[in-house]
Amino acid sequence: MTNVLGIEVSHSLLERWREWFGPHHQPFRTDRLADDAPSGRRLEPSAEVRDTFHMYSGTWVWLEEVEFVPLPLKVRRALLFRREAPGRLGRLTSSTRRLVDSDRTDSRIVWWPSRLHRVGDGPVWNYVEEGVRPSRHREVDSTVWSTRRLLPGAVDLAGTFASASGPNCFGTVMAAAGVPGAESEWKLKEPFEKWLTQHAAPIRGTARDHTPGVVLVWRDAEGLAAHAAVTVGNGYALSKPSQAWCSPRLVWTVRETINASRYCGLTLSWYLITAR
Repeated sequence: MTNVLGIEVSHSLLERWREWFGPHHQPFRTDRLADDAPSGRRLEPSAEVRDTFHMYSGTWVWLEEVEFVPLPLKVRRALLFRREAPGRLGRLTSSTRRLVDSDRTDSRIVWWPSRLHRVGDGPVWNYVEEGVRPSRHREVDSTVWSTRRLLPGAVDLAGTFASASGPNCFGTVMAAAGVPGAESEWKLKEPFEKWLTQHAAPIRGTARDHTPGVVLVWRDAEGLAAHAAVTVGNGYALSKPSQAWCSPRLVWTVRETINASRYCGLTLSWYLITAR
Protein backbone atom coordinates (compact mmCIF):
# COMPACT_ATOMS: atom_id res chain seq x y z
CA MET A 1 0.00 0.00 0.00
CA THR A 2 1.05 3.59 -0.72
CA ASN A 3 -0.23 6.59 1.24
CA VAL A 4 -1.40 9.50 -0.92
CA LEU A 5 -3.23 12.46 0.68
CA GLY A 6 -3.61 10.37 3.82
CA ILE A 7 -5.35 7.61 1.83
CA GLU A 8 -4.10 4.07 1.32
CA VAL A 9 -3.69 3.24 -2.39
CA SER A 10 -3.33 -0.38 -3.47
CA HIS A 11 -0.50 -1.49 -5.74
CA SER A 12 -2.97 -2.49 -8.45
CA LEU A 13 -4.61 0.95 -8.46
CA LEU A 14 -1.23 2.69 -8.45
CA GLU A 15 -0.25 0.64 -11.50
CA ARG A 16 -3.34 1.94 -13.31
CA TRP A 17 -2.47 5.47 -12.23
CA ARG A 18 0.92 5.13 -13.95
CA GLU A 19 -0.77 4.13 -17.20
CA TRP A 20 -3.19 7.06 -17.06
CA PHE A 21 -0.56 9.61 -16.06
CA GLY A 22 2.23 8.47 -18.37
CA PRO A 23 0.80 6.45 -21.28
CA HIS A 24 2.98 5.21 -24.14
CA HIS A 25 0.93 7.24 -26.61
CA GLN A 26 0.44 10.74 -25.19
CA PRO A 27 -1.92 13.49 -26.40
CA PHE A 28 -0.66 16.95 -27.33
CA ARG A 29 -2.87 19.87 -28.21
CA THR A 30 -2.24 21.12 -31.75
CA ASP A 31 -4.74 23.92 -32.42
CA ARG A 32 -2.14 26.48 -31.27
CA LEU A 33 0.49 25.30 -33.76
CA ALA A 34 -1.18 26.01 -37.11
CA ASP A 35 1.12 24.69 -39.87
CA ASP A 36 3.80 23.43 -37.45
CA ALA A 37 1.62 20.68 -35.99
CA PRO A 38 3.30 17.27 -36.33
CA SER A 39 1.57 14.36 -37.96
CA GLY A 40 0.51 11.61 -35.65
CA ARG A 41 -2.33 9.39 -34.61
CA ARG A 42 -5.86 10.49 -33.81
CA LEU A 43 -6.97 8.23 -30.98
CA GLU A 44 -10.02 8.18 -28.74
CA PRO A 45 -8.85 8.83 -25.18
CA SER A 46 -10.01 6.83 -22.23
CA ALA A 47 -11.90 8.85 -19.65
CA GLU A 48 -8.84 8.69 -17.40
CA VAL A 49 -6.35 9.98 -19.99
CA ARG A 50 -8.86 12.67 -20.99
CA ASP A 51 -8.99 13.83 -17.37
CA THR A 52 -5.22 13.66 -16.89
CA PHE A 53 -4.52 16.01 -19.78
CA HIS A 54 -7.80 17.99 -19.66
CA MET A 55 -8.80 16.98 -23.18
CA TYR A 56 -12.12 18.81 -22.99
CA SER A 57 -11.69 20.99 -26.09
CA GLY A 58 -9.30 21.68 -28.95
CA THR A 59 -7.58 19.36 -31.43
CA TRP A 60 -5.05 16.76 -30.40
CA VAL A 61 -2.36 14.53 -31.83
CA TRP A 62 -1.00 11.37 -30.20
CA LEU A 63 2.76 10.77 -30.17
CA GLU A 64 5.14 8.17 -28.79
CA GLU A 65 8.43 9.13 -27.20
CA VAL A 66 10.42 8.19 -30.30
CA GLU A 67 8.18 10.50 -32.37
CA PHE A 68 8.23 13.43 -29.96
CA VAL A 69 11.94 13.63 -29.13
CA PRO A 70 13.21 14.36 -32.70
CA LEU A 71 10.79 17.28 -33.19
CA PRO A 72 12.29 20.78 -33.36
CA LEU A 73 12.58 22.50 -29.99
CA LYS A 74 10.13 25.20 -31.07
CA VAL A 75 7.48 22.59 -31.84
CA ARG A 76 8.09 20.63 -28.63
CA ARG A 77 7.76 23.80 -26.59
CA ALA A 78 4.52 24.71 -28.35
CA LEU A 79 3.12 21.24 -27.72
CA LEU A 80 3.96 21.55 -24.02
CA PHE A 81 2.62 25.08 -23.57
CA ARG A 82 0.17 25.03 -20.66
CA ARG A 83 -0.06 21.27 -20.92
CA GLU A 84 -1.48 19.41 -17.94
CA ALA A 85 0.57 16.82 -16.05
CA PRO A 86 3.97 18.25 -16.98
CA GLY A 87 7.18 17.90 -15.08
CA ARG A 88 9.72 20.68 -14.61
CA LEU A 89 13.40 20.16 -13.98
CA GLY A 90 13.47 22.97 -11.45
CA ARG A 91 10.95 21.19 -9.24
CA LEU A 92 12.90 17.94 -9.05
CA THR A 93 15.41 17.01 -6.41
CA SER A 94 19.01 16.83 -7.58
CA SER A 95 19.02 13.03 -7.30
CA THR A 96 15.82 12.73 -9.33
CA ARG A 97 17.02 15.25 -11.91
CA ARG A 98 20.01 13.04 -12.65
CA LEU A 99 17.64 10.21 -13.57
CA VAL A 100 15.74 12.32 -16.10
CA ASP A 101 17.16 12.13 -19.59
CA SER A 102 15.98 15.58 -20.67
CA ASP A 103 16.86 18.18 -23.26
CA ARG A 104 18.56 20.75 -21.05
CA THR A 105 17.53 23.55 -23.44
CA ASP A 106 14.00 23.24 -22.05
CA SER A 107 12.79 22.88 -18.48
CA ARG A 108 9.61 20.95 -19.27
CA ILE A 109 9.39 17.19 -18.92
CA VAL A 110 7.07 14.70 -20.55
CA TRP A 111 6.53 11.78 -18.22
CA TRP A 112 6.99 8.94 -20.66
CA PRO A 113 6.83 5.41 -19.21
CA SER A 114 10.59 5.08 -19.59
CA ARG A 115 11.17 8.14 -17.40
CA LEU A 116 8.70 7.06 -14.77
CA HIS A 117 10.41 3.68 -14.66
CA ARG A 118 13.73 5.40 -13.84
CA VAL A 119 12.38 8.05 -11.50
CA GLY A 120 9.65 6.14 -9.67
CA ASP A 121 6.12 7.11 -8.74
CA GLY A 122 6.90 10.48 -7.20
CA PRO A 123 5.62 12.47 -10.20
CA VAL A 124 2.32 10.57 -10.12
CA TRP A 125 1.86 11.24 -6.41
CA ASN A 126 2.77 14.92 -6.88
CA TYR A 127 0.17 15.24 -9.64
CA VAL A 128 -2.55 13.78 -7.43
CA GLU A 129 -1.54 15.81 -4.37
CA GLU A 130 -0.90 19.19 -5.98
CA GLY A 131 -3.14 21.86 -4.48
CA VAL A 132 -5.20 19.34 -2.46
CA ARG A 133 -5.34 19.08 1.33
CA PRO A 134 -4.93 15.58 2.79
CA SER A 135 -8.08 13.80 3.84
CA ARG A 136 -8.87 14.06 7.56
CA HIS A 137 -11.11 10.99 7.79
CA ARG A 138 -8.89 9.45 10.46
CA GLU A 139 -9.61 12.42 12.71
CA VAL A 140 -13.35 11.74 12.75
CA ASP A 141 -14.46 10.13 16.00
CA SER A 142 -15.58 6.53 15.67
CA THR A 143 -18.92 7.40 17.23
CA VAL A 144 -19.66 9.56 14.19
CA TRP A 145 -19.24 6.64 11.80
CA SER A 146 -21.31 4.38 14.02
CA THR A 147 -24.36 6.62 13.44
CA ARG A 148 -25.47 5.33 10.04
CA ARG A 149 -29.17 6.16 9.91
CA LEU A 150 -28.86 9.07 7.44
CA LEU A 151 -25.46 8.25 5.90
CA PRO A 152 -25.01 4.46 5.84
CA GLY A 153 -22.46 4.61 3.01
CA ALA A 154 -20.27 7.46 4.27
CA VAL A 155 -17.82 5.42 6.36
CA ASP A 156 -16.93 3.13 3.44
CA LEU A 157 -16.40 6.05 1.05
CA ALA A 158 -14.43 8.38 3.30
CA GLY A 159 -10.74 8.43 2.49
CA THR A 160 -10.89 6.36 -0.71
CA PHE A 161 -10.14 6.75 -4.40
CA ALA A 162 -12.54 5.56 -7.09
CA SER A 163 -11.24 2.79 -9.34
CA ALA A 164 -11.47 4.99 -12.46
CA SER A 165 -12.73 8.34 -13.73
CA GLY A 166 -16.47 8.94 -13.67
CA PRO A 167 -17.76 8.96 -10.07
CA ASN A 168 -18.41 12.58 -9.12
CA CYS A 169 -19.57 14.80 -6.28
CA PHE A 170 -23.28 14.15 -6.81
CA GLY A 171 -22.83 10.38 -6.85
CA THR A 172 -20.65 10.56 -3.74
CA VAL A 173 -23.32 12.41 -1.76
CA MET A 174 -26.05 10.03 -2.94
CA ALA A 175 -23.91 6.95 -2.20
CA ALA A 176 -23.13 8.26 1.28
CA ALA A 177 -26.88 8.52 1.82
CA GLY A 178 -27.36 4.89 0.79
CA VAL A 179 -28.25 5.03 -2.92
CA PRO A 180 -27.00 1.68 -4.33
CA GLY A 181 -24.30 1.96 -7.01
CA ALA A 182 -24.08 5.76 -6.91
CA GLU A 183 -20.44 5.61 -5.74
CA SER A 184 -19.35 4.18 -9.10
CA GLU A 185 -21.46 6.36 -11.43
CA TRP A 186 -21.19 9.80 -12.99
CA LYS A 187 -24.43 11.23 -11.64
CA LEU A 188 -25.85 14.07 -13.71
CA LYS A 189 -27.62 17.06 -12.22
CA GLU A 190 -31.13 15.80 -13.00
CA PRO A 191 -31.06 12.56 -10.96
CA PHE A 192 -29.25 14.38 -8.16
CA GLU A 193 -31.88 17.12 -8.05
CA LYS A 194 -34.65 14.51 -8.09
CA TRP A 195 -33.04 12.64 -5.20
CA LEU A 196 -32.52 15.91 -3.30
CA THR A 197 -36.18 16.88 -3.71
CA GLN A 198 -37.38 13.48 -2.51
CA HIS A 199 -35.00 12.97 0.40
CA ALA A 200 -34.00 16.39 1.73
CA ALA A 201 -35.53 19.72 2.72
CA PRO A 202 -34.03 23.20 2.32
CA ILE A 203 -32.66 24.83 5.47
CA ARG A 204 -31.03 28.19 6.05
CA GLY A 205 -27.58 29.02 7.31
CA THR A 206 -24.81 27.09 9.01
CA ALA A 207 -26.42 26.28 12.36
CA ARG A 208 -26.57 22.53 11.63
CA ASP A 209 -23.21 22.13 9.88
CA HIS A 210 -21.87 20.14 12.87
CA THR A 211 -24.58 17.48 12.48
CA PRO A 212 -24.64 14.65 9.91
CA GLY A 213 -26.82 14.75 6.82
CA VAL A 214 -26.61 18.38 5.70
CA VAL A 215 -26.14 18.50 1.93
CA LEU A 216 -24.15 21.50 0.71
CA VAL A 217 -25.04 22.46 -2.86
CA TRP A 218 -23.23 25.11 -4.88
CA ARG A 219 -25.42 26.59 -7.63
CA ASP A 220 -24.62 28.76 -10.64
CA ALA A 221 -26.37 31.96 -11.67
CA GLU A 222 -29.17 29.95 -13.29
CA GLY A 223 -29.75 27.93 -10.14
CA LEU A 224 -28.24 24.72 -11.52
CA ALA A 225 -26.24 22.49 -9.18
CA ALA A 226 -22.50 22.71 -9.87
CA HIS A 227 -21.05 20.88 -6.86
CA ALA A 228 -22.20 19.12 -3.70
CA ALA A 229 -20.87 17.77 -0.40
CA VAL A 230 -22.45 16.32 2.73
CA THR A 231 -21.70 16.77 6.42
CA VAL A 232 -20.87 13.62 8.37
CA GLY A 233 -20.91 15.07 11.90
CA ASN A 234 -18.56 16.73 14.41
CA GLY A 235 -17.94 19.56 11.95
CA TYR A 236 -16.61 17.39 9.09
CA ALA A 237 -17.89 16.94 5.54
CA LEU A 238 -17.40 14.40 2.75
CA SER A 239 -16.84 15.52 -0.83
CA LYS A 240 -15.29 14.50 -4.14
CA PRO A 241 -13.92 17.57 -5.94
CA SER A 242 -14.28 16.19 -9.47
CA GLN A 243 -15.03 13.14 -11.61
CA ALA A 244 -11.33 12.55 -12.37
CA TRP A 245 -9.49 9.39 -11.28
CA CYS A 246 -7.09 11.54 -9.24
CA SER A 247 -9.90 13.13 -7.19
CA PRO A 248 -10.44 11.28 -3.90
CA ARG A 249 -13.45 11.14 -1.60
CA LEU A 250 -12.09 13.53 0.97
CA VAL A 251 -13.08 14.36 4.51
CA TRP A 252 -12.29 17.92 5.53
CA THR A 253 -13.82 20.23 8.08
CA VAL A 254 -17.01 21.86 6.86
CA ARG A 255 -15.25 25.22 6.70
CA GLU A 256 -12.37 23.77 4.65
CA THR A 257 -14.88 22.12 2.33
CA ILE A 258 -16.73 25.38 1.79
CA ASN A 259 -13.54 27.40 1.29
CA ALA A 260 -12.23 24.89 -1.27
CA SER A 261 -15.38 25.34 -3.36
CA ARG A 262 -15.50 29.12 -3.50
CA TYR A 263 -15.80 29.95 -7.18
CA CYS A 264 -16.98 33.18 -8.76
CA GLY A 265 -20.65 33.03 -9.67
CA LEU A 266 -21.59 30.13 -7.37
CA THR A 267 -23.83 30.42 -4.33
CA LEU A 268 -24.16 27.90 -1.51
CA SER A 269 -27.44 26.32 -0.38
CA TRP A 270 -28.11 23.92 2.52
CA TYR A 271 -30.45 20.91 2.62
CA LEU A 272 -31.12 18.46 5.45
CA ILE A 273 -31.60 14.82 4.58
CA THR A 274 -34.93 13.79 6.06
CA ALA A 275 -35.47 10.30 4.62
CA ARG A 276 -33.58 7.54 2.82
